[in-house]
Amino acid sequence: MIEGSLAEVCIIGGGPAGLAAAAAAVQRSARVVLIDDNPHPGGQIWRAEARGVRHVEVQSRLARIPADRLTILGQTSVVAAPATGELLVETPAGSRMIGYERLIIATGARERFLPFPGWTLPNVTGAGGLQALVKGGLPIAGKRVVVAGSGPLLIPVAATLREHGAEVLAIAEQAPRRRLIRFGLSMATDPAKLRQAGSYWRALRGVPYLTDCYPVAADGGEVLRRVILQQGAKIWQVECDYFACGFHLVPNLELPRLLGCRVESGRVLVDEWQRTSIDRIMAAGEATGIGGLDLSLVEGTIAGHVATGDESSARRLFAKRRRAKSFAAALERAFAPGEVLRDLPSDRTIVCRCEDVSLGGLRPHSNWRAAKLQTRCGMGSCQGRICGPAVEFLLGWRHESVRPPVLPTSVETLVGQSAETE
Repeated sequence: MIEGSLAEVCIIGGGPAGLAAAAAAVQRSARVVLIDDNPHPGGQIWRAEARGVRHVEVQSRLARIPADRLTILGQTSVVAAPATGELLVETPAGSRMIGYERLIIATGARERFLPFPGWTLPNVTGAGGLQALVKGGLPIAGKRVVVAGSGPLLIPVAATLREHGAEVLAIAEQAPRRRLIRFGLSMATDPAKLRQAGSYWRALRGVPYLTDCYPVAADGGEVLRRVILQQGAKIWQVECDYFACGFHLVPNLELPRLLGCRVESGRVLVDEWQRTSIDRIMAAGEATGIGGLDLSLVEGTIAGHVATGDESSARRLFAKRRRAKSFAAALERAFAPGEVLRDLPSDRTIVCRCEDVSLGGLRPHSNWRAAKLQTRCGMGSCQGRICGPAVEFLLGWRHESVRPPVLPTSVETLVGQSAETE
């Protein structure tokens, strides 16, 4: 038998939205469970440093939550939802069933990777991916790094790398300068964001920030040696040891889709109370659309209040959420991937890394289902998490199908689930 437990409020995701939801929910609930697949809560933005030292913001927020009212299950992933109000999860100690009365999805987002020749070479990583590796202990001191792609994440990533001793050679942002100026003006009325931006620029003094600039290719044989950049008509090579490249973010939608929540335009649809289309399930943070830290925090807080019946406290935050959403709209306008990025991969460029499927291998097909049947694209260990957003951008295909297990899991867990349902 799988050990079971019941939570009044179960929160999936320990990033800013999940932590904010937990802090609000424990004010009126005695049984709150927070599930996160990382060892420690914080998400990408408040990720713990090496040796498990919690981020100062996470320490501060957890210190305000009574320890006996919040159970944190780290290194725990949701495998399936076998019945209404139940989740099968896998922990380091084995699998168990979690029952819930209310569920808050705060699964956050991941980087969008767009293929170009050489993007599968060793030492070509995601921008946030390299930041996470460095925070986890990867030695980067003295290494030459180029950071490229799109989105505000590139700047804190570069700052982290430089702080750890890397030589950051350039930050290449694909968005054109005029869009970035408009985005900067949208922050002019937010002193906190201006202060944060100023601190990053001081940390990156002397590092070229190139707009309307994107990678044409990475090269080096068996390991990265150089990256080729283009800005307008200018094309040049930069010798480097690491190339960190990510094109903004896409929401993690596998779990809400598995649960039947309505998803449109690449985000979970929620009402003003953060309720999804499925009864007793709410969503907050980047799963409802990429909006930044402030929006994640306020949406998480609203969801936590609503989950425990405190709608009056939630309503008082509506105006704050509206202001945060205006910033989210500015983000989307500024960092939308440009059409030129569709022309970067050749037919020989690998798109599905798990199954080694090239763009040329996908072109004869008309949709995901046909491509899966003939090429296995999206059927590898990542289940389309990497190639899905890339193929949607390049070919317009939507990767809608989600079946359990949501993440790679052990045979023991699957056998245990089967035994429970017999």
